Amino acid sequence: MLTRPYLMRFLSSLLLFLFAFPVFALDDAVNTGRFNDTAIDGYDSVAYFTQGKPMKGQKQFQFTWHAANWRFSNEENLVLFKANPQQYAPQYGGWCAYAMADEGRTVRIDPEAWQIDSGKLYLNYSQSVQQDWLADKVNYVQQADYYYPLTTDIKKYGDK
Repeated sequence: MLTRPYLMRFLSSLLLFLFAFPVFALDDAVNTGRFNDTAIDGYDSVAYFTQGKPMKGQKQFQFTWHAANWRFSNEENLVLFKANPQQYAPQYGGWCAYAMADEGRTVRIDPEAWQIDSGKLYLNYSQSVQQDWLADKVNYVQQADYYYPLTTDIKKYGDK
């Protein structure tokens, strides 16, 4: 039988482990809400390519990919994404590209801070951060490409 001091130490250790565990867990491969599984704040990633602007997606046009729900503004964009999600999904799972280049930090995005370059969608935390990103984009892409698989659980999905 455990005496009170041993029981207290055990419970303290258990609580420490339970609260510290998320620190050691890998971040999700896709930028989803803290309390939901909706990708990139519910924005339509295909709309950046087809409409040239950010558009909010609708629940009725939703598709699950990489354990996240991707929403689209219309049926056509949903069909395009289903046919080739890697073509339309933002780089680095929709995490801020600039932050990902900074040792793999997973930082949320502003859907208005975006750019398509060489057929790839990049999102950033803010428009001012995007200006920093654009100042040395080639270098930042190389760094973010390195850190993304190390930082996230993308390995279990087998692709980007």
